[in-house]
Amino acid sequence: MANDRVFNFSAGPSMLPLEVLQRAGAEITNYNGSGMSVMEMSHRSKVFQKIFDDTQAKFRKLMNVPEGYKVLFLQGGGTMQFGMVPMNLIGKTGKADYAVTGNFANLAMKEAKKYGEINIAASTEDRKHTYIPAQGDLKLSADASYFYYCSNNTIEGTQWQYVPETNGVPLVSDMSSDILSRPVDVSKYGIIFAGAQKNLAPAGLTIAIVREDLAGHELPITPAIMNYKNMIDKDSMYNTPPCWCIYMLGLMCDWLEQQGGAVGMEKINIAKANMLYDVLDNAKLFTVAAEKGSRSFMNVTFRTASADLDAKFVAESVEQGFTNLKGHRSVGGMRASIYNAMPTEGVEKLCDFIKKFDSEN
Repeated sequence: MANDRVFNFSAGPSMLPLEVLQRAGAEITNYNGSGMSVMEMSHRSKVFQKIFDDTQAKFRKLMNVPEGYKVLFLQGGGTMQFGMVPMNLIGKTGKADYAVTGNFANLAMKEAKKYGEINIAASTEDRKHTYIPAQGDLKLSADASYFYYCSNNTIEGTQWQYVPETNGVPLVSDMSSDILSRPVDVSKYGIIFAGAQKNLAPAGLTIAIVREDLAGHELPITPAIMNYKNMIDKDSMYNTPPCWCIYMLGLMCDWLEQQGGAVGMEKINIAKANMLYDVLDNAKLFTVAAEKGSRSFMNVTFRTASADLDAKFVAESVEQGFTNLKGHRSVGGMRASIYNAMPTEGVEKLCDFIKKFDSEN
């Protein structure tokens, strides 16, 4: 890999394409002849407004966002959305449905309980969040203000491979770790949000796609900065937005377009994931944590039979030019996050290392 860069399998902040970083580096002190870095310019300037408008348009195109939806560039990460969603949506009936399929969905559910009555429509805790519930297993409430789920569980390595049917109840999805890794029919959702630091940009930017009719019904206690209607009315500039990260998202959108957009990325991502899962399934030392049919194409979680052997694998992986393969502290084992920017070469080399480690231990 160029410039002696490592293959970074971090779950987030994750690696960015080298071409994107090089372009940003070339423009960092003087963007487009402005004499300034994007990090220095006013968010009210004409130069930045063009960056903002172009980035928003590129993102809308890549996501195929229909009319009637607004794209917001926010801050606070996905975690702030855990509170922002119920504050803005739960007031309709005072109730909401949550599918708890992992750590972040659980945190979102706990936060939402502060603002209304929460029905656990599904929980996968019984098998340590190693699977995704089937449609028939969802216990839906007819009077829910919305149904919430996390499309990809980064810690546990599971991913929803279908869109839940909720009989007209607005769908809200946290797509932080798989946004633009595959096509999504935005029209099926009320709100999609994503922290950008896994698939789209550096940490600091949160993207929210909001169906316009859902805004403007916030609870009276909702802070102005967490009011979707305020952000829509001010086109994300109620306060100073994360300017540099928005610029970087624009560069990422250009790169994604070159890969064939969401359709092209899906083909690449499925091929990378299947290659890695095939090697792990055929190894004698390793087992995949997630159940077949629920496995993530973004975060591959696996382990050996012992914590000592896991530690040895991680230590030796660093020597081979890999980093951040240690699993999350809550589940242990290993995790390879193979987001959009992870090149096929990186997965191929990891597969070779797994085979070598498997044969020597």
